[in-house]
Amino acid sequence: MLKKHAIDQKPYIGVFSVATEELSIIPLVEKEVFEEAMETPVVSTTVGGTRVIGSLMAANSNGIVVSDIAEKREIEPLLDYTDVTLVPDNFNALGNNILMNDYGALIHPELHKKTEETLKSFLEVPVKRGNIAGIEMVGSVAVATNKGILCHPHVKEDEQKMMEELFDVPVMKTTANHGSAWIGTCLVANTKGAVIGNRTTPIEMGRIEEGLGYLD
Repeated sequence: MLKKHAIDQKPYIGVFSVATEELSIIPLVEKEVFEEAMETPVVSTTVGGTRVIGSLMAANSNGIVVSDIAEKREIEPLLDYTDVTLVPDNFNALGNNILMNDYGALIHPELHKKTEETLKSFLEVPVKRGNIAGIEMVGSVAVATNKGILCHPHVKEDEQKMMEELFDVPVMKTTANHGSAWIGTCLVANTKGAVIGNRTTPIEMGRIEEGLGYLD
């Protein structure tokens, strides 16, 4: 199910939230839209006192990695559902710099080697360093589920092929929020549904449904 939404009157759902097959994590806002679209439990929290959870956290079905600015009280509600580890890295906007599903992870070329090793061991995925459309903040320009990837429309052919092999799902180029190529900032998704920015057009919604396999 697709649900159009805004958080604090902003359509950048992926900046504020994270979703996996098992859990959705959002700021202190109404949960109903996420519960209906994602079909998961929903936990409300902050990271380092901020609401930009999606920028500071990355997750798959095996657990969550979060910037080490997170406080114990912010992590505790998540531990009822999954494992969490704090990651110290100069590139602490982990959600912006990691694209991940249950099969693989693509990371910013300059993330610390220890962060790469944490993803391999803690989240149990193979990891590659790379760009999308020449952009290093790969989590900001794509969304990956276990059925498909939506990414920046200027993705290069070799980048697309690499992602399809790493994530073991097809890749579709699209935009959201009326022409934004920064797909990862515009929505969150799992195999059951997505919450997308409320500026997203009907044509974009159709491509999102197709690319994430909701029409199968």
